[in-house]
Amino acid sequence: MNDGASQSTLNPFEALVDYERRSLVHQPGMPEELEAPGLWRGIAFRLGDAMLLSGLDDVNEILRFPPLTPVPGTKAWMLGIANVRGNLIPIVDLRAMLEGEAERMTEKTRVLTTSVQGSLVGLLVSEVLGQRSFFEESLQGVTANADSPISRFLSGEVEIDVRRWGVLSMSELCQSAEFMQAAA
Repeated sequence: MNDGASQSTLNPFEALVDYERRSLVHQPGMPEELEAPGLWRGIAFRLGDAMLLSGLDDVNEILRFPPLTPVPGTKAWMLGIANVRGNLIPIVDLRAMLEGEAERMTEKTRVLTTSVQGSLVGLLVSEVLGQRSFFEESLQGVTANADSPISRFLSGEVEIDVRRWGVLSMSELCQSAEFMQAAA
């Protein structure tokens, strides 16, 4: 079947099946599937002046700011509920919750969705900066701004391209007593 003469005797469907079979033999895999031992991948984002990373497994989706329905009787940082493709997602102003200062809405403002006890929640951030990778051995303890309100939710810090990034543990954040108490 590999010579040109036999190829011309195949009907179009058989030819397509043969092409697919041969292409799958040489498929190298998607970049996300190619693992380098000890390589950590995450989503980079900005929260006010803080440069942060969260693991790819922690972020379900990145959204533009959706229309919201306010929820009466909640703290100011609980912005409301968004209907995203039929899923009701509470949207939290992360900066307001942690620093007491509401996020300023711009074209770059985004919502990161994450799973909390089987339900989705959206975290409003200043800007998403793309994907970053680093080797796990370069992760260090939290030193810069250790007294910052967000530092208690950082699993460490890493330097990438001469910039210091905090690695935010979304599970620690979303399971904290403060996060779970959105009622005013």
